[in-house]
Amino acid sequence: MKFVQRSPRFPYFVLIVMAMATLLNAAFAQSQNQGTTPPSGNLPSAPQDPKSTTAPSAVPEEGKQTSRILYIFPNFRSVSVNQKLPPQSPKEKLWQTTQDSFDYSSFIFVGALAGVSQAENSVPEFHQGAAGYGRYYWHTFVDQTDENYWVEFILPVTLHQDSRYYTMGTGGLLKRASYAVTRIVITRKDNGGETFNFSEVVGAGAAGGISNLYYPSPERTWTKTGQRWALNVGLDGATFLIREFWPGINAAIFHEKQ
Repeated sequence: MKFVQRSPRFPYFVLIVMAMATLLNAAFAQSQNQGTTPPSGNLPSAPQDPKSTTAPSAVPEEGKQTSRILYIFPNFRSVSVNQKLPPQSPKEKLWQTTQDSFDYSSFIFVGALAGVSQAENSVPEFHQGAAGYGRYYWHTFVDQTDENYWVEFILPVTLHQDSRYYTMGTGGLLKRASYAVTRIVITRKDNGGETFNFSEVVGAGAAGGISNLYYPSPERTWTKTGQRWALNVGLDGATFLIREFWPGINAAIFHEKQ
């Protein structure tokens, strides 16, 4: 789930990352105690040819993703460890983006973000009160949806890139965290190879630029646009970290078999 918003006075995504660190340590300790055997190779499995008759590799339980995180937040784009999938069609990419953008949790999440922004008076031109909250809400919702379609659908279809997150699932904490964060600039192509993540970097910038069409004029400077782009990319990096370690967190904290 993604959004583009004016950079708040306090970088809340830093708190998110700090909170995640505690959970990551617990998840990593859990995976170490399980003594699992890592799959061959350092990178997650790439999609296989849809015409291939080879059966998919078994997915280790500790590396299995769930469709939602904490039963609420969509996790539809995460691929479990060792899971081999065929390339997505344009129609599938469109449907996936629509799921991310209009899932019931999106409206709740946008509402929370709008409340925080209003409390901080992030965009003074929106003012306060119910009318002001409405302005914060629809701007945040349009920001989020616009960026989703650029990053997950328009550019991936045009450039033949795969916007799904392929879980590494094995290795040291720093290795996996580094892998997750670098997915901001490295992604898979539809044929399984790796390439620069134009969909993420350019798509987030395009969405930030388009937001100038509906934000008040004081918010349309190069600095404000750059802040929206940088914050969005940073938050996407945080979501990659959450996706990478969610299977372990789920097992260690909630003791749930997936």
